[in-house]
Amino acid sequence: MPSLRPIKPKRISDQVYDQLRELIYRGELRPGDQVMPERELAQSLGVSRTTVRNALNKLVALGLLEQKQGQGTFVRPPRPADRHPLALAMEAEDATLEDLLEVRMGLECNAAALAAERASAEDLQLLQNCLEATEREVHGGQLGTEEDVSFHMAIAYATKNPIQVYLMKSFYDLLFVGIRENLQHLYEDPVNRNEVLAQHRKVAYAIQRRDAEMAYSAMKLHIRFVLLFFRDRQRNEFLGRLRSAE
Repeated sequence: MPSLRPIKPKRISDQVYDQLRELIYRGELRPGDQVMPERELAQSLGVSRTTVRNALNKLVALGLLEQKQGQGTFVRPPRPADRHPLALAMEAEDATLEDLLEVRMGLECNAAALAAERASAEDLQLLQNCLEATEREVHGGQLGTEEDVSFHMAIAYATKNPIQVYLMKSFYDLLFVGIRENLQHLYEDPVNRNEVLAQHRKVAYAIQRRDAEMAYSAMKLHIRFVLLFFRDRQRNEFLGRLRSAE
């Protein structure tokens, strides 16, 4: 008979930590947003201020929150690219954005498949909310990059795999801050924005249908679209430099 371990009750401060971390990872609390004061959080959650303080300190140590003297506690913006471990690794290995996107394809296709199998009703509703928010941004002529992040992070969280969530958070910190300029070239074209939105709908539809294979394929087509966009753009820039040198 396999060995069993006693079930340990989860500390209340850890439960508070889990709730706040989930809000950050899912994009419901965004970089720069202020977290409720300790007293209000304690009242809302029905716990002591000490419990809330312990949870907040843990999130600060993890780098998800930052405390500003006399102002409060805020969701910490992603670190600049020159300090991001992925950016440092890319520089050390002379890696390209294309290399990064290839790794992202593997992670996100797997995430979509797992989400199709494991997503809760709450996860599915959040995906729908992300789609609707993106539609409002796109139809309003905005880039919708933050909504894009929320959509992909919602999928990662629906995998119920904490390592998947952590890795995707690191990827998006780099993709949408460290190299944001590159992504803006993709979203500046209204045709691309509408195409990305259509691709998101297909991914969400597959996850909602609990079809892991369809979700995997839909995400693969989406990431490949982004990858090919940057590959073509780099080629055009290279040809442009050659013509200028002639």
